Amino acid sequence: MFERLFAHAITGAARLITGARSLWLGCAPVPTQRIYFANHCSHGDFVLLWASLPPSLRPRTRPVAGADYWQKGAVRRFVINRVFNGVLIDRDRSDPSANPLQPMLDALDLGDSLILFPEGTRNQGDGLLPFKGGLYRLGQARPEVELVPVWIANLNRVMPKGRALPLPLLCTVSFGEPLSIGPAEAKEDFLARAREALLALAPEQA
Repeated sequence: MFERLFAHAITGAARLITGARSLWLGCAPVPTQRIYFANHCSHGDFVLLWASLPPSLRPRTRPVAGADYWQKGAVRRFVINRVFNGVLIDRDRSDPSANPLQPMLDALDLGDSLILFPEGTRNQGDGLLPFKGGLYRLGQARPEVELVPVWIANLNRVMPKGRALPLPLLCTVSFGEPLSIGPAEAKEDFLARAREALLALAPEQA
């Protein structure tokens, strides 16, 4: 119960501070299993995307996050594990023989959806960093899961690096048309297509 109340408080605060609008441009907010892949400029990205989903979809939509950051300190561990039920990834590869995608595959096999940032790290500039290959490998391994591009606009301006208080700017979270990987589509070709689909949702591209 406490975790649900805490999640409600976080999502309410996120939407209040950012004035976030959810724009479902290429798909509908329905209970279809999906990987929502988005641009990444802030630690608040997954919170705002998660808050932009209908309440009925949030419990089965899990953010993918780096264990090295979120396992530091009791508060972070509580937030990512108990509130958001995040899927933690060992970015340090402490066990080189382990499949880094396995936690995500396990979550998908449970029927959950994921929030993924294919740039792999926060991007403090404009545009997008090169995509990592995980999105392609997940799409190949679980072709029944929709791959939905999501552009988060203005969050890096609401909470710029080094600023303690947010700026009153409107954020938008734009959901695009689901993608799938072609039968013989190469990794580089799909990642380029996914990247273009994401950039096409950016307001400055409209």
